[in-house]
Amino acid sequence: MRTMKWVAAFSLTMCIDAALSQTSMNTLTDGDASQPAQVNAVTTLPAVTVTGHYDNGVGTSDAASQGVVRGELLQDIPLLRPGEALETVPGLVVTQHSGDGKANQYFLRGYNLDHGTDFATSLDGVPANMPTNAHGQGYSDLNYLIPELVNRIDYRKGPYFAENGDFSSAGSADIQYRNSLDHNIADLTVGGDGYRRALLAGSTRLAPSGKDSGNTTTLDATNPTLLGAVEIMRNNGPWTIKEDLQKTNALLRLSDGNNTTGWAIDGIYYDAKWNATDQVPLELINSGQLGRFSSMDPTDGGNTGRDILSGEWHSADAVGYMKASAYMEHVHLQLWSNFTFFAHNPITGDQFAQAENRNIVGGQVVRGWNHSLSEHDATTELGLQLRHDNINVSLQNTQARVPFATVSNNQASETIASLYLQNTTSWSKWLRTTVGLREDSITMDMTSYSLPQNTGIASGTKLSPKLSVILGPWQQTEFFINAGKGFHSNDVRGVINKIDPSTGTPATAVPALVGSSGKEIGVRSERIDGLQSSVSLWSLDSNSEIVYAADAGGTSPKGASKRYGVEWNNHWITNRWLLVDADFAWTHARYAQMNDNGDTGNLISNAVSKVALFRAALHDLGPWSAGVETRYIGAYPLAQNGSLTAPSAIVTNLRVRREISPSTTLSLDALNLFNRPYFDIAYQQDYQVSPSSPYVPSGITVHPGEPRQLRVTLGLKF
Repeated sequence: MRTMKWVAAFSLTMCIDAALSQTSMNTLTDGDASQPAQVNAVTTLPAVTVTGHYDNGVGTSDAASQGVVRGELLQDIPLLRPGEALETVPGLVVTQHSGDGKANQYFLRGYNLDHGTDFATSLDGVPANMPTNAHGQGYSDLNYLIPELVNRIDYRKGPYFAENGDFSSAGSADIQYRNSLDHNIADLTVGGDGYRRALLAGSTRLAPSGKDSGNTTTLDATNPTLLGAVEIMRNNGPWTIKEDLQKTNALLRLSDGNNTTGWAIDGIYYDAKWNATDQVPLELINSGQLGRFSSMDPTDGGNTGRDILSGEWHSADAVGYMKASAYMEHVHLQLWSNFTFFAHNPITGDQFAQAENRNIVGGQVVRGWNHSLSEHDATTELGLQLRHDNINVSLQNTQARVPFATVSNNQASETIASLYLQNTTSWSKWLRTTVGLREDSITMDMTSYSLPQNTGIASGTKLSPKLSVILGPWQQTEFFINAGKGFHSNDVRGVINKIDPSTGTPATAVPALVGSSGKEIGVRSERIDGLQSSVSLWSLDSNSEIVYAADAGGTSPKGASKRYGVEWNNHWITNRWLLVDADFAWTHARYAQMNDNGDTGNLISNAVSKVALFRAALHDLGPWSAGVETRYIGAYPLAQNGSLTAPSAIVTNLRVRREISPSTTLSLDALNLFNRPYFDIAYQQDYQVSPSSPYVPSGITVHPGEPRQLRVTLGLKF
């Protein structure tokens, strides 16, 4: 009923379109209705000409921590994994605690985001986060990303933006692919440890009906463009048990139009399988009993895939704009993991299998009007978003990937419907405001095949106000004040379960939606020629850290939390051949109550407090170009009382490229250039390494970062 109410409200609001459009026509300063409108921006902002890797100039955003990464940056820096494309978002850390076919581990603003719980990611409008996932709530697997196709990454931090909903409390990133390529490309890469990658991508303008498709002189800008890409990758990694990663990835896109009016239809196919070296006891590595890259269970691993069909349409004119998109997706995932070895079952071991098959449908409609508010230029935007997931999700105990006991087996579905309204008004040359209100309603139901007592339904609603005040610019400097509320959804099983499927004891119910509240003040300046610099001071409170622990099959209760910090980001175009980025982030993260969660202290495990990055890109050095990047990740607590701590890490990556001819390039990537040992992730973990070994409470398990890796790429343009 609530969803129908929102649909009716949206339809009713659309009826005022004509009236607002007429008002907008009367307030146009040039009286020319044929001029395209500024989409999502007020008309009084100055035009900004930007070069470099970021479109983050003064007058382009509503917060100091918001920005745009241009796809060119991903061509200048080496990536160990596709998901590391998100490390171009200042302060965001992307690691891995298992095989490279599994979703990455993300860290931002003092959050161990696990696999995406409080950071929302989408690719061309299709969300990557998976609620009620077999492995982790908000599971965001970006291994199907093809970095060479990325046109831009729009990132936001904090819950200040009305268009962002579930999983976006800490931030969000909207990745957009290109509609066409300047050249068709064929990249062939070889590297150590069996790394092989081939990418073939190209685009072509289709001829109009009735014309000779071979006669390119007949083509014009209105003809659809067909873009296609195929990626095949194999890798063993440095692991004692070969990873044997096998990945196949394909994209087909048909598009037409431009930024003002156009459309696109996408088809994506992705499939991967791998062996995994999960985290292992640090004590065994330090004692020499276990090699640094060895595995405790050689049968861990997984396979996954997704099929996506999506489309979008957009149109804008002087009186406003409209956007519509829809998607259908099928996702499958199977993971075999063993994190405690023999602690729970000394005979068969503690390996378990997590599996899901998921079908998703969703989309959104957005309507914007340029109009006058109290004789001031304004834009009002109304959006309706819908998503429905139908999921079969299960947890089994296994030995060497062979199941012998079912812990849980559920058929779950959840529908989230969202309606938002926001207004941006330019009150003067130095004052602009954005005010938004968002309502999200979720309905959940679950049928438990293994425990009928856990069959049930649930629902929840969150109202999230948003406010941004932008002051300036004065002398190429502007100031920001932001505040808002956000949320993330909880796993259906954690919300509905009455019995813990692992222990058989009564389960602790959790709310369907968990709220958050954030504030931020910031400044962005271009006062120094060639330098874009921003500083933001922020705070973010979460009502609870409760999530469904899919590994254990039950709810892990955690208390409310408070975080605050400062970020300082710098993008410096020194001259035509040198670009420099320097980003720094510091966070203070604590539970709101001392000695919460039945433990002493108030530290939040795996909350990274310090992150720094230095990046330099050199261009136009004759046929040569290069990019170097050094990232520092500070030490972080593993235990709430501070008794266990993970060490800091410094990793440097280098890319050197040589243009052999206008159509041929040769690139060398040196990942972890100085071969520094470090840990991708560390955990406080109870474990038992063998049936006869003693049980170890509160030990440390780690997943080592990879050693130096050299990769050579032959790039062809045609």
